Amino acid sequence: MQSKVEYAGNVTAQEAYSRLSEQPDAVLVDVRTQAEWSFVGLPYLRPIGKEPVLAEWQSFPPSGPNPDFPKTVSDLLVKKELDLSAPIYFLCRSGARSQAAAIALTQAGHTQCFNISDGFEGPLDQAGHRGTQAGWKAAGLPWIQS
Repeated sequence: MQSKVEYAGNVTAQEAYSRLSEQPDAVLVDVRTQAEWSFVGLPYLRPIGKEPVLAEWQSFPPSGPNPDFPKTVSDLLVKKELDLSAPIYFLCRSGARSQAAAIALTQAGHTQCFNISDGFEGPLDQAGHRGTQAGWKAAGLPWIQS
């Protein structure tokens, strides 16, 4: 029987932003695609003195997870002088890819990997649109579009 892989847990976008604001070594890793960053927008962390780490979990069109993702993110965190105990908050569109990323980095030895469960845009609403019910945008957190 395979054991369940654990990670530090789920947080809402609002909880993640609060913790990023309060914890000097906390980092946000946005695992969406380059297209999503460009066309949907990015979390804007400059008001709290930070920048998101951008690392695609999978490229577009989807071809499965990037096998180098854990090493790529770990290397980026080392460049920021963060160790394996730094709090990492993973963000994707709606919380699925970011959960997989939190698990992958936990397996790579990081001890505080959190999934932002409502993502950047949250779930679909009754009209089939994202960004209205939950997530970074719906919470009114700072974001930019390039």
